[in-house]
Amino acid sequence: MINIDKYAYSSKLKQTAPLKKLTFAMLALGVGLWADSVPVSVLVLLIMGYCTIYKGGTPISLFIKLMLVPISFLIIGVLTIAINASGNKDIFLFSIAAWGTHIGVSQLGMQQAAHLFFKAMGAVSCLYFLALSTPMVDLLAVLRKLKVPKLMLELMGLIYRFIFVLLETADTIHTAQSSRLGYLNLTSGYCSLVALTSTLFIRAYKRSDELYTALEARGYDGELNVLEEPYKTHWTEYIAPVMINLALVGLALLLKQYTGGVL
Repeated sequence: MINIDKYAYSSKLKQTAPLKKLTFAMLALGVGLWADSVPVSVLVLLIMGYCTIYKGGTPISLFIKLMLVPISFLIIGVLTIAINASGNKDIFLFSIAAWGTHIGVSQLGMQQAAHLFFKAMGAVSCLYFLALSTPMVDLLAVLRKLKVPKLMLELMGLIYRFIFVLLETADTIHTAQSSRLGYLNLTSGYCSLVALTSTLFIRAYKRSDELYTALEARGYDGELNVLEEPYKTHWTEYIAPVMINLALVGLALLLKQYTGGVL
């Protein structure tokens, strides 16, 4: 069990109905993607961060560390949008001449890059809120009640468990290589990485096959039956999540009306 799974089980929101958390996260995710507004995306990020850290008890250092994970990918995407090439120098805020054209950053490119960055961060915060407060077993139980196809649920559950098999195998191989100075320098590090990659999937496949054999020995017939923890909830508990998202929708509409979509 990795840390993110441990924090989901120890979260203060663990006893909150999973359907309520799923509804809140998906509504906020949908509003953030629909609004395509920097202020709305920032508000979604702050609201989800508050719920995850202060309501759920997740350490702020862990939340920040997790939020930093997608930034490296986002920077590449943002740069490709913000930086453009054109023969017209006047459209750029600043540019350099190269190969008979101008490469620089325009106001429109900066605007689109900012929208993409904050929209992605807001969406990621919604998913982290759900992952850090809702164990996978509870989430699958909710999806089962929502009539999601059983095959999809079984695949989700098995893939989720096999991810841990893959991580455990990789960690074991990396520890063995490190104890033999496999990452002493850059050259040996690359060689060790190649060896790790070449053996990882073979060992992971064998482990997953062993797990599947164990499931069949215990009567697995294509459906994993687990005990579902009962949760008491009332329709009034959904008022606050819906009102928060309606407020975000109202803010997005106001910004579109008075700023023309710039923000």
